[in-house]
Amino acid sequence: MSTISDDAATDGDAITDCDIPNKGRRWWAPQEWRPRISAGRLTLPAGARPYAAPLILYGVTKLIGLGVFAWLLESAGEYHKKNPRFGGGAHWWDVLASWDGWWYLQVAEKGYDPRPLERLDPGGMFTVKQNSVAYFPLYPALIRTVSEITGLGLFGAGLLVSVLTSFVAAAGIYAVISLLAGARAGTIAAGLWAVAPGAGTEWAVYSESLFVAIAVWCCYSVMKRQWVAAGLLAFVAGLSRPTSAALIGAVGLAALVTLARRESRREHGVAGPVYAMVAAPLGLLTYITWVGLSMGDLTAYFTLQKEGWAHYFDYGHHTFDVLGNTAVGKHDYIFAFTVPDLIAVQLVLALPFLIALMLRKRPPLVLIAYTLAGIVSVLGTQQMFGNTSRYLLPCFPLLIAPAAAMSRLKLPSLVVFFTTAAVASGWYAHYVIFELGIP
Repeated sequence: MSTISDDAATDGDAITDCDIPNKGRRWWAPQEWRPRISAGRLTLPAGARPYAAPLILYGVTKLIGLGVFAWLLESAGEYHKKNPRFGGGAHWWDVLASWDGWWYLQVAEKGYDPRPLERLDPGGMFTVKQNSVAYFPLYPALIRTVSEITGLGLFGAGLLVSVLTSFVAAAGIYAVISLLAGARAGTIAAGLWAVAPGAGTEWAVYSESLFVAIAVWCCYSVMKRQWVAAGLLAFVAGLSRPTSAALIGAVGLAALVTLARRESRREHGVAGPVYAMVAAPLGLLTYITWVGLSMGDLTAYFTLQKEGWAHYFDYGHHTFDVLGNTAVGKHDYIFAFTVPDLIAVQLVLALPFLIALMLRKRPPLVLIAYTLAGIVSVLGTQQMFGNTSRYLLPCFPLLIAPAAAMSRLKLPSLVVFFTTAAVASGWYAHYVIFELGIP
């Protein structure tokens, strides 16, 4: 994997296509991507070899963290006593399908049942109950499809989708960051994403891994000027999560800036960026519109989020409320969970430094816009504050600076760090969310 200097990425979209070996020879995969048999052994194709190290690091650290999580759950034994809908069960791994996972499995099994909003009085007040349409369709559709193809139950299919897409996401993180800071930094970034706060949902019946896999390869496509792929991926992301708005906006902004530059228009044309701008928001708009029409109110999705889950954009009021309460040792706010909230506060306090360090690396515009919009949407929304670590998982560009700094460490130091972090993540990235908080 080739690398570029910081100066080459200054203008946000200056990364150009790398030469593609064997381009135009045949329609199937080039020779560099074909597996080879040498001395009776099957070896990785040349094009896949750079991804081996980051994926191994990611997988090993995740397995260690999951093992520690399982041990903690069995030691505590509390999961047996919880409501079966939200985490109780006969086995520790049932916890991985709790809360949001329960809703996704319901959609995968039964589909949607969008009921019209009920009015309480002539003044227009609504009574809104929680409804499955709050959960976007791509992830449960994949669960159902994988279940039908493999014969796995819905729970097993959900875990399989999450695990596989988490590796796709880790590969994408490596691909993006290796372009900016080198292959060693890209490998370290994949490992850091495995042990990030909130990373326990990456191998659970949650849509984080799927969304990040789409988002990271979408950003990569923009960086490589592959506008058709970027537009399609942003469209698909819009069917995955409402926070895809940050990705859609970033793609649109990068395309608009490209169109505004005469030399970029000459070199890459106009059709690609225009296509990306048009296609990117269609998935999100289509689903939001369908929910609105089905429930008899075009703003029904947002009403459902606000009244059914108490999630709505409040310009950061809830975030400041939590920070103020935590500073004086109080927990007088909605959705208060002591340990997850404290970890989330520490993460929020670290954000200004992580953002400043990221900007010093002068990443492409699409990464800056995507990250900043994602952070604003998280901190500006009233929601379960303890989930901040999970909500920030898609902001992978924040890993650029830490990964670049750690790339200067020698192998023994990296082994000690990732071993320690992997063990600790079983508590702070898994147990804290699923047992000490509400994911």
